[in-house]
Amino acid sequence: METLKIREIQPEDNQQVAGVVRSVLVELGVPKVGTAYEDKALDDMYATYDKPRMSYFVVENKGKIIGGAGIAPLPGFEDEVCELQKMYFLPEARNRGVGAQMMNTCLEFGKANGFKKCYIETLPYMEGAKKLYKRTGFENLEEPLGDTGHYNCTVWMIKDL
Repeated sequence: METLKIREIQPEDNQQVAGVVRSVLVELGVPKVGTAYEDKALDDMYATYDKPRMSYFVVENKGKIIGGAGIAPLPGFEDEVCELQKMYFLPEARNRGVGAQMMNTCLEFGKANGFKKCYIETLPYMEGAKKLYKRTGFENLEEPLGDTGHYNCTVWMIKDL
């Protein structure tokens, strides 16, 4: 059985993480504007998340990054609401329980850092992600929260921590 390891991002992971996120977005046919694809943060995820109450976690398999997810304060609701961000997995990481493990890691980090709720934005056709979010206790919202800049993401969900 292979050993998958979830750990916090390191500076040397930046290039692999950006590659994972962009390749998954392209695979899923996600628009390159109004989504994570064009975020400047993608090229230096370590520095982006190396701040108080923020973290980006990666899934590593034999030295290769096969997925990741971040947690950060939601702009406009920083005190009480965190946002699950840039959670993407290569095909080889899917349907193996990695998403649920990553979700737990991120939600525990949010709770430990004093957040009361967790917010997510996604795209309507990201069925696997939406199923995972529902299983984890996220509920749909009628409109977005905060100012993420991801105007093409039209599914908004929230969960109490």
